[in-house]
Amino acid sequence: MTTRVLVTNDDGIGAPGILALARAAVDRGLDVVVAAPLEEASGTSASMTAVEREGHVVVRDHPLPELPGVPAYGVGGSPGFIALIAMHGAFGPPPSLVLSGVNRGANAGRAILHSGTVGAAFTAAANGCRAMAVSLDVLSAGEATAASGGAAVAAAGRVRDAERHWSTAARVALDLLPRLTAAPPESVLNVNAPDLPHGRLRGVRRGSLATFGQVQMTVAETGHGFVRTSLQEPGQAAQAGTDVALLAHGYASVTAIRAVSEVGDVDLSGLDGE
Repeated sequence: MTTRVLVTNDDGIGAPGILALARAAVDRGLDVVVAAPLEEASGTSASMTAVEREGHVVVRDHPLPELPGVPAYGVGGSPGFIALIAMHGAFGPPPSLVLSGVNRGANAGRAILHSGTVGAAFTAAANGCRAMAVSLDVLSAGEATAASGGAAVAAAGRVRDAERHWSTAARVALDLLPRLTAAPPESVLNVNAPDLPHGRLRGVRRGSLATFGQVQMTVAETGHGFVRTSLQEPGQAAQAGTDVALLAHGYASVTAIRAVSEVGDVDLSGLDGE
């Protein structure tokens, strides 16, 4: 039986990364449906937001000329919301696998908490569906510390989208599918690839989450009625073996993560009548 796959993202249905990921999935013989936000939804984590008109969530057909026959939809909702409604049959048979990406910019370190790309994967996993978040490292730390902040970085990135190696990240992701399908259903793989031709990758390595992302947000200025934020480098070198360090050295990084799970190392004894 052919595996049913939802391909989604947080950059929007028109982003080049989602096309590369969908094409790679189709080329591997998977049964693909594409559904992604009508507008960019970066930084939305696993939020459940949607645009309704007369009590209906907005869903528009968005055919992909490069992938004839693959159903594709632009949805007035966040990536996490899209993943959730897909699990309930909103776009045909529920998927058994969710691929989220290819995101414009790495999702690395503990900053993945805020990523809409990762949030879609987390939502799928929390509902019993294996998932993978896939990102391409297209921004240097220097670009990301521009005085005008992330919006300027995103705009600059889009100008060069055609030059990016989206297919590298997509290929790495699809090559890792056997690892994901052999994992427990609630598993998520977070995959990051450097912006290089596949043949120039130094390899694919398991990376631990860095304690920070590639950049950190800081409050640059406060005033009456406003706060201005900016992005800055963490100020310390990435620890060897982390996802951030691997990307910096030309490796693709994969990290196994889990969305919501209990922990047993916090002392809560005596609270249950023991």
